[in-house]
Amino acid sequence: MTAPTSNSITIYIDADACPVKQEVYRVAERHRVRVIVVSNSPIAVPRDPLIERVVVSAGMDKADDFIAERSAKGVIVITADVPLAARAVKAGAVALAPNGKPFNEDSIGMALATRNLMDELRSAGAVTGGPKPFSPKDRSAFLGALDREIVRLKRVGFGADA
Repeated sequence: MTAPTSNSITIYIDADACPVKQEVYRVAERHRVRVIVVSNSPIAVPRDPLIERVVVSAGMDKADDFIAERSAKGVIVITADVPLAARAVKAGAVALAPNGKPFNEDSIGMALATRNLMDELRSAGAVTGGPKPFSPKDRSAFLGALDREIVRLKRVGFGADA
């Protein structure tokens, strides 16, 4: 794997349960942005020099650790995992949920608190239901959010070497 330059834009996908991988590939191709697909098991990815697949060892949070260790300014992390999003934001990266919702310094604390509360309720036996089904509206919101973040990063000087 070639190391990105200091002003390149890289998208990391927390890929094991990501419903928007194809959308990321399309947007990244249009912008000529590097994508790294990180999973615990092999996942098919398009044959494209800008797309790399990384399979980490099985184990709790191995994919999250790989992504978090590489999070920095100029990096976009696609994940529904709130703790991973918090680590990415803390490192200066952009974190987006698959529904297009951005995680940022203002929202990550509440997202973590809500996640922890729901986890405690489930542990206590409460029936909390799951997330709402992923919809075409979510997919559309994600596409717009990813495109906006890439354009914003390019405006502040990232991606000039792509």
